[in-house]
Amino acid sequence: MPVIDLRSDTKTRPTPEMYQAMVEAPVGDDMDGEDPTVNRLQERVAEMFGKEAALFGVSGTMTNQLGIRCHCGPGDELLIHRTGHIANYEGGAPAAMSGITCRLVGGERGMPTPEDFEAELHPEAQHYPRTRLVCLENSTNMGGGAAWPIDRFREAAGWARERGFRVHLDGARLFNACVARGYTPADLTAEVDTISICFSKGLGCPMGSMLIGSADDICKAFRARKLFGGALRQSGIIAGAALFALDHHIDRLSEDHANARLMADQIAAMPGLRCDPATVETNILFFELDSEIGTPQQLATAVRERGVVMMPAGPRTIRVCTHLDVTRDDIKQAAGVLGEELENLRQSAKPVSLVRQG
Repeated sequence: MPVIDLRSDTKTRPTPEMYQAMVEAPVGDDMDGEDPTVNRLQERVAEMFGKEAALFGVSGTMTNQLGIRCHCGPGDELLIHRTGHIANYEGGAPAAMSGITCRLVGGERGMPTPEDFEAELHPEAQHYPRTRLVCLENSTNMGGGAAWPIDRFREAAGWARERGFRVHLDGARLFNACVARGYTPADLTAEVDTISICFSKGLGCPMGSMLIGSADDICKAFRARKLFGGALRQSGIIAGAALFALDHHIDRLSEDHANARLMADQIAAMPGLRCDPATVETNILFFELDSEIGTPQQLATAVRERGVVMMPAGPRTIRVCTHLDVTRDDIKQAAGVLGEELENLRQSAKPVSLVRQG
């Protein structure tokens, strides 16, 4: 049975054209800075972001952790939204790899304001870790794919700089935010010290990420990449896929966003499910299931048996993520299956009436 996989945009597979770009990529030893395709990719991305340098990495977790390592040391802390990927979904890496703690702050849909950050600051005293870094995320994963308005982003980053903190951006899906909001990477990140971007999510590559920043910070990250076990050899094979994606897969992200809105419209019309299509800006959406019908795991299991895969994301919540491998027809089919299995679950949850026999 063909599978419509809506769990994550990491589930994409390279297109035939991307495979060809990988096959044709010139390669060398990247650990020694000798891979021409990696070097070309790093130069191109640094220019795209208006920064001095960039460093290729295995994953977004790695490039996030390299960025953190540039700015903090053992005993320091970073400030991040309570749903931030760095704090919740990277295996405790800030503490394990660099001795850094995360202080969690609030904020609507994963986007803290200066007031949210200010509320969690502690006094400068020997009892507390030293605050050194503010981490932002765009688009926000568990914030429902929200894309920062550029004025709000600049306000948050500006507050951090006024306080003397460095700023790191987890831009795993930054290109989704750029397409949704109409700004460029350089417009958004002028006041950011380091940026991590992923090629393996919306851009459809099999792996690979990038850390972007000043020449000094990237020099530090280059050494840390070796320490973390991420220095590669002929990684131009993967860099070739990333270069292809930059040329061909950015503008088409608007299709994924349209498909996510279509799915949200379909879900909002189903009794027993709650979803607000107006909040769907990029390729991620969340919806809630009424408790009297069943659990997200039950519904996800039912639709999976019919070839539609979704991710339970909480006691009442399911996440849907659209991507390169999901078409508009796939969305319509997935919505149809979801509606049918929702009704089946509703029927099975109905109490059986007992009629007393005379």
